[in-house]
Amino acid sequence: MSLLEVENLVVEFQTASGPFRAVNGVSLKVNEGEVLAIVGESGSGKSVSMLAAMGLLPWTAKVTADKLQFNGIDLLGMSSSERRRIVGKDIAMIFQEPIASLNPCFTVGFQIEEVLRLHLGLDKAARRARAIELFELVGIPNPAERLSHFPHQMSGGQCQRVMIAIALSCNPKLLIADEPTTALDVTIQKQILDLLMRLQAEHGMGMIIITHNMGVVAETADRVIVQYKGRKIEEADVLSLFESPKSAYTRALLSALPDNATGDRLPTIAEFLSDDQIFAGAVR
Repeated sequence: MSLLEVENLVVEFQTASGPFRAVNGVSLKVNEGEVLAIVGESGSGKSVSMLAAMGLLPWTAKVTADKLQFNGIDLLGMSSSERRRIVGKDIAMIFQEPIASLNPCFTVGFQIEEVLRLHLGLDKAARRARAIELFELVGIPNPAERLSHFPHQMSGGQCQRVMIAIALSCNPKLLIADEPTTALDVTIQKQILDLLMRLQAEHGMGMIIITHNMGVVAETADRVIVQYKGRKIEEADVLSLFESPKSAYTRALLSALPDNATGDRLPTIAEFLSDDQIFAGAVR
């Protein structure tokens, strides 16, 4: 069953020089128990697409779509209060830069318990017990003690685990992980990816991973969408994408991987293709 269905999503921001279209006609679908990766260079509209779907963009952003549904429910037709009942509960997101996403003025325990209070209505004792359970689930040592810590008292990897615990607190049907391993060292990256994939399999969640790392895509995804400058360039299952990419842009992305380097420096996408060549093969 489809969890999230998006057709012809357009997101525009007003700038001093006029409207800027950050997302231009993107369509996607993610099913129960499926992992979809959205990959592309920085600025390709990956995060904006998902923030638009969740209703988390500023009011100045103009969001339109032919269809924007979660679990068969029209998200665009919802009021802000109706959408807040879903976002954080049935759809959850792990944001980039956990240190910046967590509130420095409150303990991590307060921040996870706040979600449990708002969405599940648990009392104080039940909230604390659930928070400890979640910290244990994501591998935070001494969970009862850690609840009283502030974000600055924890490492980047631990803060990322806190963000994962918050996102999983209400057993969401769909989890969106936005660059979940950014700014973490290689060992912690592997631990976080392994944790996400284990939890996704155990809970049967649909999951969207937003990344520019093709290695992460290869390790985690069932299907892949490639984006460039707000448009979808290609969509394929993960094996097909790596073995026989259809678009010239995807081939260029794969050629720019360090393992494929043939000289002293990696080529840039601009050295391969013009925008006209890239968009000539774009899909909806």
